[in-house]
Amino acid sequence: MGAMRTRLRRWHIWLGWLVGIPMLLWTVSGVVMVWKPIEEVRGEGLLRPLPPMRFDAPVIPPAVAGVQLHSLSLEQRAAGPRWVITLPDGHARLADPASGVLLPPLAAADAVREVTARYSGDARVRSVTRTDPLHPPLELRHAVATWRVSLDDGTNFYVDASSGMLHAKRTRWWRFYDLMWGLHIMDPGGREDTHNPWVIGFGILALATTILALAMLPLTIRRRKRSGDGR
Repeated sequence: MGAMRTRLRRWHIWLGWLVGIPMLLWTVSGVVMVWKPIEEVRGEGLLRPLPPMRFDAPVIPPAVAGVQLHSLSLEQRAAGPRWVITLPDGHARLADPASGVLLPPLAAADAVREVTARYSGDARVRSVTRTDPLHPPLELRHAVATWRVSLDDGTNFYVDASSGMLHAKRTRWWRFYDLMWGLHIMDPGGREDTHNPWVIGFGILALATTILALAMLPLTIRRRKRSGDGR
């Protein structure tokens, strides 16, 4: 019995060293992620809703006649209601509901207008840059061409260059939260794969360490009782 207890203790010690660092990362990242309400992390109070749409009978864009579409919807934008035409391949175009005329893709000034029309904070626009759909920023995670409107408080807004839709809003705290999430799931590069070998492997080791501790507990208690009886 003593040899078994010694062997179990030795295994428990080595497993404890192996899982010590990931356990620390899980704990620290978990504390960071619950430090602030998720609504504040996402910046849900940074944008006001757009006003209700008001217009006469809309004109269907002539360009969509006989064309296969994924969707055709009327949506509000900073400049007013717009037809949003989405093709089967995912590409989108805007059209004027009053005339049905297709509109050009958004320019940088249009993207800024989409953000400032709804922004409820005090920060100012610092820069506007175009993103590459083939190499989107990590904080965007969408393979789509956007305008990144950056504010001087570190907040970034991503506006679709074709449809004017706001894909994402990212605060400084969101980026820190996202880093902690990547460490928590042990995918700091992509920060999306919760089924990667690292997190599974260390999770199994942590489980084995816990089971060993529970197995050693009655053996340790029994030994102490015997020692007490011997005295």
